[in-house]
Amino acid sequence: MKINRLTVYSCNIEAQLKFYRDQLNFEVKSSSKDSFEIQAGYSILKFQYKENATPYHIAFHIPDRQEEEALAWFDGKRAIQKFNDKKIIDFSNWQAMSVYFYDEDQNIMEFISRRNFSKPESAIFDSSNIVGLAEIGLATNNIKEKFEKLKFDCGLNQFDGDFEKFCAIGEDSGLIITINKEEKDWFPTGDEAYASDFEMEFEHDSKTFQLTFSNDELKISEI
Repeated sequence: MKINRLTVYSCNIEAQLKFYRDQLNFEVKSSSKDSFEIQAGYSILKFQYKENATPYHIAFHIPDRQEEEALAWFDGKRAIQKFNDKKIIDFSNWQAMSVYFYDEDQNIMEFISRRNFSKPESAIFDSSNIVGLAEIGLATNNIKEKFEKLKFDCGLNQFDGDFEKFCAIGEDSGLIITINKEEKDWFPTGDEAYASDFEMEFEHDSKTFQLTFSNDELKISEI
């Protein structure tokens, strides 16, 4: 699954724009008083204003084995969210290494380096080396229902987990991280998981889909 576009909601558009543009130096594709878009590798991430927007979990792909370079580049810009006192978290069963941080909306953001997914083009890391969007979190009361719709409508498969607390749906190239918001909080911060609305355009099996998640309901159409 390749995530082409992701739209999330923010109640701090100006602060978010300054963070991603001025601190992290993402390329801004468009901006207005109510929204802005950044280029994240092959993906576009859009922040749209909404009053009382709730936080997300979002991950960026970074090149294979560049987690140390990403940490060195990012450290000092914002506090790193540690696990077991480690700034780089090893997901050995996924063959991946991750660095977590908050943005201005208290979104739990992640840089994830997957072994053999994308080789680095440079020994130097900055935001221009980000490969694309890797994950979006989806908090719900019914994981199995969401999985069955994604399986039936798009052909997405279970990557890891179960239908009780946590299920990663998709593949190395892109994942929808579904969790039961009544049973589990977000890793590694322990923050409450909200069923935050989002829209996503993605590719899978040579097809392109438009997905809308709103009020704990999934709507999917093929483009």
